[in-house]
Amino acid sequence: MSTLITGGAGYIGSHMAHHLIEAGEDIVVLDNLCTGVEKNLPKNIAFVRGDIADQALVSKLIEAHKVGSVIHFAGSVVVPESVEKPLDYYANNTSGARTLIEACVRQGVGNFIFSSTAAVYGSPPVIPVSEEGPTIPLSPYGRSKLMTEWMLQDTAEAHPLKFGILRYFNVAGADPKGRTGQSTPRATHLIKRACQVATGQASSLTIFGTDYDTPDGTGVRDYIHVSDLVDIHHRVLHHLRNGGESLLLNCGYGRGFSVREVAAAVERLSNRALAIEEAPRRPGDLASVVANTAKLSKVLNWKPKHDDLETIVTTALNWERRLKKELDEAGTSAQAL
Repeated sequence: MSTLITGGAGYIGSHMAHHLIEAGEDIVVLDNLCTGVEKNLPKNIAFVRGDIADQALVSKLIEAHKVGSVIHFAGSVVVPESVEKPLDYYANNTSGARTLIEACVRQGVGNFIFSSTAAVYGSPPVIPVSEEGPTIPLSPYGRSKLMTEWMLQDTAEAHPLKFGILRYFNVAGADPKGRTGQSTPRATHLIKRACQVATGQASSLTIFGTDYDTPDGTGVRDYIHVSDLVDIHHRVLHHLRNGGESLLLNCGYGRGFSVREVAAAVERLSNRALAIEEAPRRPGDLASVVANTAKLSKVLNWKPKHDDLETIVTTALNWERRLKKELDEAGTSAQAL
């Protein structure tokens, strides 16, 4: 049986593809390449360009590749954008997911792993926040993801489909082997943006909000290295395949860093001062979001391998340097023509 990775050419999805191929798994990747990059995928794998909302296509893929498990990454992920374009987020994240889940049920797929988000908690009354914390999302992004969680839970009650719902905190870093990384030029993730400034691909880093109730006034986030995150997915996949019950888990390290701390780390590791601009808070942003990871450690007996800010920033910097080199080489080639 193979595993279908939706959004598999994207940031986290491409890391998942490399991880599973290394582990000897059979995979098929579905991505509409809206933000994904096909060249970041492993060579000679089954790749189909298409959308999760195309139920006929998804059903054919499941049948043709004997898909027994789905890891669902495809979706829109920018909180402020979701406030501006809520219907787009409900269409992509919620309606699209519903279509995908229905195809899985009809084709008899047994396991479904869903990339959810800490945004479902809204402004948690207790930090670190546990999986039992109240879910009161403050943005259409968070609500669109929470709705999909509900759909999965309800579907699992009615059909033989087991799920792993993984609530990501802040995913960062890049493949330590340099095979893939965050390739969307206009990504809003802090560490990527700071590394773009450090490598000369962006002029300045904007800090949104300097008056939060945090030690230095800037937002605090729990950053998890993308390679550790995909390892969690693989462990959940084994758990479900081996007869384990459905899971809902936080994915983080249980400690946070502020925006200014991240910027300082990028400056130190790149040996370059960053031009920093300060701006008001963005809609939907929170002061502090840190995971309680006790359940993750207990249920999966999981221990991270890349859980320090220096490793996260170093791998992200190395990836941005590669992207910068590719851009420079492309520009030189264009001028030669």
